[in-house]
Amino acid sequence: MHRLNLIHLHTFAQVIRHGSFSAAAERLGLTQPAVSLHIRQLEARLNLRLIERVGKRIKPTSAGDTLLDHAGRIDAVVEEALLELAHHAAGIAGQVAIGTGATTCIHLLPPMLQNLRHHFPDLDVRVSTGNTDAILRAVEENRLDLALVTLPAAGRSLSISPLLADEFVAIFSAEAPGIHPPLTPTSLERLPLVVFEAGSSTRLLIDEWYLQAGLRVKPIMELGSVEAIKEMVAAGLGYSIVPRMSVAAEHHRRGLRVETLTPPLSRTLALVLRQDKPVNKALRQVLEALQALAH
Repeated sequence: MHRLNLIHLHTFAQVIRHGSFSAAAERLGLTQPAVSLHIRQLEARLNLRLIERVGKRIKPTSAGDTLLDHAGRIDAVVEEALLELAHHAAGIAGQVAIGTGATTCIHLLPPMLQNLRHHFPDLDVRVSTGNTDAILRAVEENRLDLALVTLPAAGRSLSISPLLADEFVAIFSAEAPGIHPPLTPTSLERLPLVVFEAGSSTRLLIDEWYLQAGLRVKPIMELGSVEAIKEMVAAGLGYSIVPRMSVAAEHHRRGLRVETLTPPLSRTLALVLRQDKPVNKALRQVLEALQALAH
């Protein structure tokens, strides 16, 4: 396969356009011998004659005509690529892939993503959800640019920075009778618990809250979605312990009652990147938007 030298190709197009080597040289700011050298090198690379003389005039050969037809399209593609790269250099374009949990994705990120889209329409932020272990593995393998996960989290090649704390609360159906603070592990032990599925970071924190009081609870339902948990609780099928962000704005509409826990329980969300991750301007913009969430 022959690789075209774009400079030589541009010189060839200018020679044909202006009808002479000297005119092309003046247009390009080159000497006439330099223009002649470009054409010879291009012809040698392609092993084709591209220009012929007819009297005192020059014109493209049949092969030259074919190459000239492509030259305009090649120039257009190059200009488009340079324009897109200029947007990258300005820090307003590119793709950033974030991994996080479903609760954070639903209840924390949408306003931030909306704001980014408004100010940087060429910035493509893609969010995927999963469990912490899978997300951290994707960051390590550079399939995700960054993650927002619940601590604890670890990885030898990862940089992990605490971002914000999110309190847990107990939720009940608005019609649930006989619920009186303080809501301790002991006071909740005998009630039907609807909770996150085993193995999730959130579930581990909830289990530890009970274990600190010497209790092991047996949930009646274990679900993978905070939205499903809220629906079950609103239907009066049990209570749950969920991050406050998941009920901050809608518990009244959903028929839920929200109470604080004693002792308090919270989780810490952290930003995770590879230690050697290059932080370009697009990624920096997303990081700054995430860090602003802490305030």
